[in-house]
Amino acid sequence: MQDGHRMRTRTVHIGDRIIGGGNPVLIQSMTNTRTEDVKATVEQIHRLEKAGCEIIRCTVPTMDAALAINKIRKEISIPLVADIHFDYKMAVAAIENGADKIRINPGNIGGRKKVAEVVKAAKERSIPIRVGVNSGSLEKELVEKYGGVTAQGIVESALDKVGMIEELGYDNLVISIKSSDVMMCIKAHEILAEKTDYPLHVGITESGTLLSGNIKSGVGLGIILYQGIGDTVRVSLTGDPVEEIKSAKLILRTLGLRKGGIEVVSCPTCGRTKIDLIGLANQVERMVEDIPLDIKVAVMGCGVNGPGEAKEADIGIAGGIGEGLLIKKGKIIKKVPEEQLLSVLKEELLHWN
Repeated sequence: MQDGHRMRTRTVHIGDRIIGGGNPVLIQSMTNTRTEDVKATVEQIHRLEKAGCEIIRCTVPTMDAALAINKIRKEISIPLVADIHFDYKMAVAAIENGADKIRINPGNIGGRKKVAEVVKAAKERSIPIRVGVNSGSLEKELVEKYGGVTAQGIVESALDKVGMIEELGYDNLVISIKSSDVMMCIKAHEILAEKTDYPLHVGITESGTLLSGNIKSGVGLGIILYQGIGDTVRVSLTGDPVEEIKSAKLILRTLGLRKGGIEVVSCPTCGRTKIDLIGLANQVERMVEDIPLDIKVAVMGCGVNGPGEAKEADIGIAGGIGEGLLIKKGKIIKKVPEEQLLSVLKEELLHWN
């Protein structure tokens, strides 16, 4: 993507959304409620939709969860992916209950015959299958062949599973290969992208809590997406899935793969800062979440970098001693007391033309 080029993959329809083929990279998340609890799951998905989630995945470990898929789908407006492990019957039931896509690891679903049952059901309804392989569940033979868990082994495992489904006469597929080892994950995506034109779902798995998960995902996804690889992303974080959406949006926007939303830039603060800039910057970030503008807002702590940095932004505030400046398109508009900075900025943003 160094020259704006994205790898051309084939297109796959997931409900009313399309991934691949140079279409925008779509953001996914996964619910962490019990899927059987329709009310709680729908409430969480509505929060995720509001945050900007474009595809949602729910786990289907039981028949009750498969039946719940039908009810959940009627209450939401984004495509629903059913996540299945070990039991092929759950995959078939999820498809019959209206899942827009299913995620399976054909290696743990119980042999070729059972995979064939799942493929048959998916074919009847033209439902895409995401073939997901994790480094943690790599087959023993591949671990032995490559002398450990390696990027080459992960790719071989994924393509082996894809080959099995192709032999069954189906190619409406998306591939995901995940590892919590960021560098291995990057390497595996580079190898896979050279060997296939199926759309890729990218993510760093089990990446951790808010801090470590965000850093690992930012580095890993940043490097993968910068190379033009990846058609849909999920940032995996241990926490509220809404945080995953915020992070994914920011990663895509930072890479120039997405427009929209207010970008807040703020200085790191230093001994010159005379106002509570840390508190102010956090308040500004929360305040702008729901304002649908595509602009840059600067929050600066002093007169050294403040006005200069704020020139780069569409609008900015810079703090002094108990007061601050409102700066618009590089021009100082007015000086206001510190406690009014936030409300003055909000007023400007709400009446932005």
